[in-house]
Amino acid sequence: MSTYTRFLLACALATGALFTAQAQNVLFNSQRFQNEEALKGALKAIKEGQDEYNAVPPRYAAALPHFQEAQKLNPNNGPLNLRIGNCYLNMGDAATALPYLEKAAELEPAATRNHYVLGQAYQQSARWGDALKEYTKAKPVAVGAPRRGQSVDVPLPELIRRVTECKNGMQLMAKPTRLFMDNLGPTVNSPEADYNPVVTADETTLFFTSRRAGSQGGEKDPGGSGYTDDIYSTVGGGLAWGPSRNINAPVNTNGADVTVALSADGQRMLLHTEGNMGNLSETRLTAAGWSKPHELGSHINTKYQETSASFSADGRYIYYVSDKPEGSLGGKDIYKAEIDGKTPPVNLGGSINTPYNEEAVFMASDGKTLYFSSEGHNSMGGYDIFKSVYANGKWGEPENLGWPINTPSDDVFFVTVASGRIAYLASNRPGGFGGKDIYRITLLGDEKQPAINQEDRLLSTNPRPMRQVLPSVTVPVITPDVTLLKGTVTDVATMQPVFATIEVVDNLTGQTINTFQTTASGKYLLSLPAGANYALVLHNDAYLFHSENVSRPPDAGYAEAVKNIRMQKMEPGSNIVLNNVFFDPDKAVLRPESTAELDRVRKLLEDSPKLKLQVSGHTDNVGPPDANQNLSERRAQAIKDYLVQHKISADRLTATGYGGTIPITANTTEAGRQMNRRVEFKVLAR
Repeated sequence: MSTYTRFLLACALATGALFTAQAQNVLFNSQRFQNEEALKGALKAIKEGQDEYNAVPPRYAAALPHFQEAQKLNPNNGPLNLRIGNCYLNMGDAATALPYLEKAAELEPAATRNHYVLGQAYQQSARWGDALKEYTKAKPVAVGAPRRGQSVDVPLPELIRRVTECKNGMQLMAKPTRLFMDNLGPTVNSPEADYNPVVTADETTLFFTSRRAGSQGGEKDPGGSGYTDDIYSTVGGGLAWGPSRNINAPVNTNGADVTVALSADGQRMLLHTEGNMGNLSETRLTAAGWSKPHELGSHINTKYQETSASFSADGRYIYYVSDKPEGSLGGKDIYKAEIDGKTPPVNLGGSINTPYNEEAVFMASDGKTLYFSSEGHNSMGGYDIFKSVYANGKWGEPENLGWPINTPSDDVFFVTVASGRIAYLASNRPGGFGGKDIYRITLLGDEKQPAINQEDRLLSTNPRPMRQVLPSVTVPVITPDVTLLKGTVTDVATMQPVFATIEVVDNLTGQTINTFQTTASGKYLLSLPAGANYALVLHNDAYLFHSENVSRPPDAGYAEAVKNIRMQKMEPGSNIVLNNVFFDPDKAVLRPESTAELDRVRKLLEDSPKLKLQVSGHTDNVGPPDANQNLSERRAQAIKDYLVQHKISADRLTATGYGGTIPITANTTEAGRQMNRRVEFKVLAR
C-alpha cells in the first residue's frame, strides 16, 4: 500500500470516527421505533416514493411527498436524506437540497455516493471549493475496490468531468459578462414552470410554455410539477409585456404542448404536441388563427427523439437536435435539414457536437451565428449556452457565454432578437416566481459603466418586472450584420390592408430565397442578413406586383427600417417603380442583377395579352438637363429592347424619358437623388 493510499485511508477513518461521534444513522426498524403502525406507514411511504424515484424517467416531484412523510418519523436516516436532497436537486432547488445532503454525508460519511451528490449540490450553488472537497472524498474509493458498507456508483470519468466543470466555473465566474438580467414579472411568469421562450425578431410578440393552472386539459402533470404543458403568448416588448394568454385549440390540446421555435415574423411555429413529444410539428398563423399542427417529414422526424429546433434565417432550413444513433458523434447532436425537402440531414460536425449532449439550438437572424446548449466544451456544469459563428466554410470554436448567463445548472433555450443585443432565457434562478421563470437579457456595450450593486427584487404582486443588475466587466457587444424590415401593405386607393405573398429574391443569382406572407392585417416582418442584394416582390392576383430593393454590404452591422407599401390594382394609370432594375452610373446598359425584375415584367405581359405599358426613365437634377434627358430616354429604351428581345410585341410598349423633370422627392440629399434616379412602368391599357 502506497504512502498516499495509507494517508487517504487514515483520513477516511478519522473523518468517519468524527461523524460517528456527531451523528448516528437511524434505521427504519422495530428496534428503533416501537409504534408499529407509524413504522408501517413510514415504510409504505418510502416504498411509494421509491417507485416514483426509480421510474424511467424519475418522477422526483411525485416521489418527494412520500419521502417527506417518512421523514417525519425518522429525520436521521442517511439514505432517506440523500433521496430527499436528490429530489430537490433534480427539481432545480439546490439551496433546499443542501441541508438534507449535508446531513446524509454526516450520517453516512463512508458512503461515497453521499459526497458525490453533495458535491453536485455545492457545484449547482457555485460553491466551487466546497464541491471540489466533496468530489475529492468520493475519488479515493471510486478508483479502487469498495470496502464493506461503501457505495461505489460514481464512475471515475464522470468524477473527473465534475472536477473540470468546477474549475471552468471558477474561471468563468471570475470574468462575468456585463449585462442586465430582468425577470419578466407576474404578467408573464407564474408560480409554476414557465420556459422555452420564443420571440419575434422585432420583439413585439413572445410565446412560451407554461405548467400553470388553466391549461387546455386542466390535468395535473403526471410527474407532479404543476399542470400539463400549454403554449401561451403575450404582446408588448422590452419590459412591458401584456397579460399572457393561452393560445388554445387547435395548437393546445388536453395533453402536453411545448414551444420549440418561431420564425422571425412570428407566423410559423415549431412545437411538440400531445403524444408526439419526440417529433417536431409545425403550425402557421392564418387569417383564422393558428393552424392545426402537422408533423415534419420523415427525413427529420425519426423513431428517436427530436427535442429542439430553430428556423434558419431564410426559413428554408431548420437546425435541430436528435438523439438518433446513426451519424451521431455521441449523445444528442445538432443537424441541419431542408424543412420541406427530402435530402438527408447533415450533422454539424465535431466543432459543434461533442461526445456529450447538445440541446436547444437557435440560429440568429444574421444566418451565421448559432447558439446552442452543450454538456461538453468548457461547461461549468449541466448544459451551458455557447455561441459559434460560421465563416469561411466552417464553424468557429464555440464560445461559452459566461457567468451569469450560464450557471452550474442546466441553461438552455437562449434566443435573441434581430439586433443581437437582447436575448430571452428560461432559468430557475433564486428569487423568481416559482419553477423556471423567463428572463430578458440586455448585453451591455463598453460605453456603459460597470455595475457592482444588486437592486432589491420587487414583490411578485408588483406588476413591474424584476431587474437583477449583475457584477460585470466591460466587454464589447458585436451586433449582427442583419436588416430588420417591417411595415404594412395597403391598397393605394382605399388604404385597406392587402394580404400579399412576399418573395425574397437574390438579384445576383435570380434565385428565390424564400416566400413569406403578410398577416391578415397586411403586416410583414423580414430579417435579412447583410451582404446580398435582395429584391422583395409582393404579389396579389388583384394587384400589380410591387418590388423593393434591400442591399447592404457585408459587416454592415444591424439596421432596422419601417417600409409601408401601397399596392396598385391593374388598371389604366397605375404606375410602378422598378426598384430592382440597375444601370452603371451615367450608362444605359442593364446590369445582370436586373434580369429577375425584367422577367417579372415580361411574365406580367405574357399573362395579360391585352396589357400595354409605358416604360419611363427618370434622373436626378445633377448635371446638364440635356444629358439627363438623353440618359433617361436611353435607359427606358434599354428596358423596351430587353422585353422585345424576349418575345413581347413592340406595339405593346412605349419608351419615354423625362430626365429630371418629375422628381418624386427632393434632390437635396444623396438618398433623395437616388430615389429620383429610377425607371417606372405605367399601365396604358388592359
